Amino acid sequence: MPGGLYHELQVRMTYNSNHIEGSKLSEDQTRLIFETNTVDVGEGIPVDDIIETVNHFRAIDFCIDMAEEPLTEDIIKELHHILKQSTMDSSLAWFAVGDYKKRANVVGGRETAKPKEVASRMKILLSEYEAKTDITINDIIRFHYEFERIHPFQDGNGRVGRLIALKECLRFGLIPFIIEDAKKLYYYRGLSEWEREKGYLIDTCLDGQDTFRKLMSIFDIPS
Repeated sequence: MPGGLYHELQVRMTYNSNHIEGSKLSEDQTRLIFETNTVDVGEGIPVDDIIETVNHFRAIDFCIDMAEEPLTEDIIKELHHILKQSTMDSSLAWFAVGDYKKRANVVGGRETAKPKEVASRMKILLSEYEAKTDITINDIIRFHYEFERIHPFQDGNGRVGRLIALKECLRFGLIPFIIEDAKKLYYYRGLSEWEREKGYLIDTCLDGQDTFRKLMSIFDIPS
């Protein structure tokens, strides 16, 4: 439905999630791409920013289509494939679009899982998560942190991680959270300080739920 909740979720989550990762597209440009499949590129917009914006729309659709399914490695890898297909990265043999990383990487200056460790750590993470009988928003936030700590892909981990959180919120009837670009420093602090103070990330994600509640209220959807 044009102008409905799905419409606004697509535009706002895609804009904010991509902008957190450095996209130069504005929210208005993101909205134009979604609504008209055209873009006023302005100056200096990388082609990959446009491709990844369109890909992110499709990734949200995939999350909705798979919302009720158990979370698996195949679903997570497919999200990465959808997000990164047809980008410059996809032309690099070592980049492994839709598969786990082949080269070590860091996030925020912190070491992440080595490539040889990723598969086993992801299996353990998913096994422990799927073994839970009553998933809460805090469980999804914890999974998000653990996923980002592993950092299983060469690039795109933040966006894939936030897409997973969207899918899982839909799966368990929880209000999703949208991390706004304006609050990314709080989000980064929450991820980096999780072991010392879990409240930073939890509060940021709960604030993101409030952002989604405001969208719901616009369309008179009870929360």
